[in-house]
Amino acid sequence: MDTFESLVRAEFTPKTTFLNTASNGLLPARTVAALHEAALLRAEGRPLTPLHEDVEACRAAYARLAGVPVTRVALGASVAAHTGLIAASLPEGAEVLTAEGDFTSVLNPFHVRGDLKVRAVPLERIAESVRPGTDLVAVSAAQSADGRVADLAALREAAREHGARTYVDFSQAAGWLPTDAGAHDFSAAVSFKWLLGPHGAAFLVVPEDFGGLSPILAGWVAGEEPWDSCYGPVAELARSARRFDLTPALFSYAGLRRSLELIEELGVPAIRAHDLALADRYRAGLADLGHEPLPAPGSAIVSVPGLGSRQGELAAADIQVSDRAGSLRAAFHLYNTPADVDRLLNALSR
Repeated sequence: MDTFESLVRAEFTPKTTFLNTASNGLLPARTVAALHEAALLRAEGRPLTPLHEDVEACRAAYARLAGVPVTRVALGASVAAHTGLIAASLPEGAEVLTAEGDFTSVLNPFHVRGDLKVRAVPLERIAESVRPGTDLVAVSAAQSADGRVADLAALREAAREHGARTYVDFSQAAGWLPTDAGAHDFSAAVSFKWLLGPHGAAFLVVPEDFGGLSPILAGWVAGEEPWDSCYGPVAELARSARRFDLTPALFSYAGLRRSLELIEELGVPAIRAHDLALADRYRAGLADLGHEPLPAPGSAIVSVPGLGSRQGELAAADIQVSDRAGSLRAAFHLYNTPADVDRLLNALSR
């Protein structure tokens, strides 16, 4: 029987010490093979039917990971596009509560509307800052810059108390942190980070009643019968969240299907335990070196203030991390090992 270790080692062959999943995850071998096969279909003029099947398999797999019915899942290309769809649905003057310094894709579409009241507070105060008149709370489940994990349960209760809706970006969480998308009105996630997929695919979860969203980007794929919706206005929009789909990047979903299969085979609880053990090992080693990371308990992302300037020398030593606003960010995922952690610590000690 395959173990966690054997499954991972069969899929990943990094040529560097890669500790940068918060930027993008590594592609499993099965995903690379699927991308190659998808390209051959196009190159050889064969039918693309299998690629469209991959799209629906990805929708179903993400629905399982997110804990929602597949009818609530729409497919697109980016979180920013999904945020824009939600922003477009809000009435003039609506108040949107956000976290200070959150990722731009979660915030900017609300700001560019120009007629919304966008209010930012520290992440730790976001639940207590929901008030009468707050229409929507938009926040990342885990912060990109430093890994802080939002108290989504407290946020959900506060939003319910005041009649606000919630929008959660799971891009830095889905794949290692349990993703209870059903507990929120809207949520989104990209595929190319912890879900180990290619770029160009993203998920949007909407309420069963669509939450007042209008499918303003709807094309032929948004029809209940897509292949009968290629010419003229769409006669009938999909009766599910598929009405919000964008035309899929077929190659991306061909690869992503295999990545999501691996995530499901390994299981998010096992991945989370693995990732957090490495993050905790790193935090302990940093303390021994006299460095204090930004507080982010229970996170697979660790950022250390003042060390961002060392990113260049670490990259030259084949250790891949990120410089985020002067902090050195490391992000640990299933293909990382204790030896990777120790190599980074040893480099920082010099």
